[in-house]
Amino acid sequence: MPSLTIKNIPDRVYKNLKRRAELHRRSINSEVINCLEKATSSQKVDVESILKAARELRNRVGLKVSNKELLKLKNEGRP
Repeated sequence: MPSLTIKNIPDRVYKNLKRRAELHRRSINSEVINCLEKATSSQKVDVESILKAARELRNRVGLKVSNKELLKLKNEGRP
């Protein structure tokens, strides 16, 4: 099986990988392999299931925001 050496990993990236590995109860090596598998595999997005989940969440929250209010919120703080 091939191996790979990665040099000059930024501290922040390493800390994030270590935290993710601990969260998933994996070694850092296994976490890196998992990240690489996800990054290199193409997955078709099921738009309908995402929209369904968004609608369900919106209904649970019960918050109604108009397009005008949403646009205002999106643009807050932008130059």
